[in-house]
Amino acid sequence: MSSSSLESARRVLGIESDAIATASARLNDGFDRAVDIVLACPGRIVVTGMGKSGQVCRKIAATLASTGTSAFFLHAAEASHGDLGMLSRGDVCLAISNSGTTRELVALLPAMKRLSLPIIAITGGHESQLAESADVVLDAHVDEEACPLGLAPTASTTVQLAIGDALAVAVLEKRGFSSEDFALLHPGGALGKKLLRVSDLMHATAEVPRTLAPASMPSVVEAMTAGGFGVVAVVDESDRLLGVITDGDLRRALRKSTDLSGLTADAVMTKSPKVVSGSALAAEALATMEKHSITSLFIVDQSSRRPLGVIHLHDLLRADVA
Repeated sequence: MSSSSLESARRVLGIESDAIATASARLNDGFDRAVDIVLACPGRIVVTGMGKSGQVCRKIAATLASTGTSAFFLHAAEASHGDLGMLSRGDVCLAISNSGTTRELVALLPAMKRLSLPIIAITGGHESQLAESADVVLDAHVDEEACPLGLAPTASTTVQLAIGDALAVAVLEKRGFSSEDFALLHPGGALGKKLLRVSDLMHATAEVPRTLAPASMPSVVEAMTAGGFGVVAVVDESDRLLGVITDGDLRRALRKSTDLSGLTADAVMTKSPKVVSGSALAAEALATMEKHSITSLFIVDQSSRRPLGVIHLHDLLRADVA
């Protein structure tokens, strides 16, 4: 990149960052009203606009939907050709236009009024028809575009997007949207995988390989082999976890004696084994396995110490957590 290109890039970023800072300073109690309108919406948030503002609308609708607010994008031009049927009483309209005079968007206002839809406008046109029709106006005015011709929407769309993000995040926080809620809406992505819980991946109680403390070693090996996890839980008569026996424990016992037939499970087991809560993040389980060089963890009931499940390193690998 030449020095002139670097200067151009810095000029653009400077103009856009200044525009966002100015928009932030202009925020007032109208923003609080917009948040309350979105939170009180019994239907969906219909985000509508045209052109570059329309592209911003798509992103804002996606951000709202991914953070717990039902939302979709309505193309302002297509709405006048049948898509207006997507609107329902109880919806809220979030309309975005730099000028506030976009013909296709203004044409939708009477239908929105007939349906009694609250309108939140993100616009730089303070005295435009859109602003006059809106219940709340979020000021997205910019003094200049970053485009040297002053034609291509640049700073204006950046401010629109930033205000939309601010609205989505404020609603998220006021709604009490949690990381667990986020994981439910993002099961397939990397973010969702980071938020997977141990309970989402563990093998439940019936699949937990277990043996009683007095059990002979041949029966222990049989239980371990049948389980397929390379580990077996050693429990008492009340099914409380006393310890675990792993392949490593068996190898260490064999180094001491080649004949294990006379030994019992409690003589070979590792006492006070590492366990994990079902509510723990899968990534936490992985960190514990790596720290202690183990491949399986038992999930136990905290009060009774009964094994509730087992999770293996392979489970984490299959879920792309590792």
